[in-house]
Amino acid sequence: MRLEQTGWMEVGDKLKNPQGIIMATGSTEQHGPIGLIGTDTICSETIASDVASKANMYLAPSIGFAPAEFNMKFPGTISISAQTFKSLLREVTSSLLKHGFKYVLIVNGHGANIDPIKDVMIDFNNKLFFKSWWDFPTVDNIRNKEFGDWEGMHATPSEISITQINHRVIENTKFKKIAENPPQKLTKDFIIAHSGDKHGTAEEHHRAFPDGRVGSHSAMANPEIGKKIVNASVEGFLEEIERLNSTLL
Repeated sequence: MRLEQTGWMEVGDKLKNPQGIIMATGSTEQHGPIGLIGTDTICSETIASDVASKANMYLAPSIGFAPAEFNMKFPGTISISAQTFKSLLREVTSSLLKHGFKYVLIVNGHGANIDPIKDVMIDFNNKLFFKSWWDFPTVDNIRNKEFGDWEGMHATPSEISITQINHRVIENTKFKKIAENPPQKLTKDFIIAHSGDKHGTAEEHHRAFPDGRVGSHSAMANPEIGKKIVNASVEGFLEEIERLNSTLL
């Protein structure tokens, strides 16, 4: 159940039984010619919502603003500093823990959130945890099988497949034609060097990847594949919750 759709007395009653709470983190940034600007948040929230429902846990409001400075040459992107992101996450987590939630588990959908989340985790001594939705081997297997090297790094067909399950599909003929043109494939060395969305300045990034895709063939996206990815990630998070509950509750 979504926390914002409950009453305070309901929350108080539920917290009589020790439990954690789920929260999604994403971004608001460009995702190529046919990707939605809210892709990262949509993906993490889609998975987090299913996890919360199946685990009978509350889902906290998502944090959809994140460090995305490298994409600021693309209209619609909203970027905040890593320090602002960390401050927001720290205060949200602190509020939830003060009310009696035993831990916060983040479902992350944005690479540039990873290092800041790890920094904030230090402050909470085994009460703040996270995994990105793609972290599980079963998810990785699907991505490799369906997309191979065309998964790339940004505006990936896997994440766009997830958004297409329940959200708008961009049908503009001009934009679809751009997306159908395969991008340049990335080398393994490039992927390693730029993991965590380390893409340089906005000018450098736009110059290198003018349509917003980073080695990702977005046109391969398919909502049926998206459903497989969501299900695999949800199962991974449910296993993580079992582990946390067995050690913390």
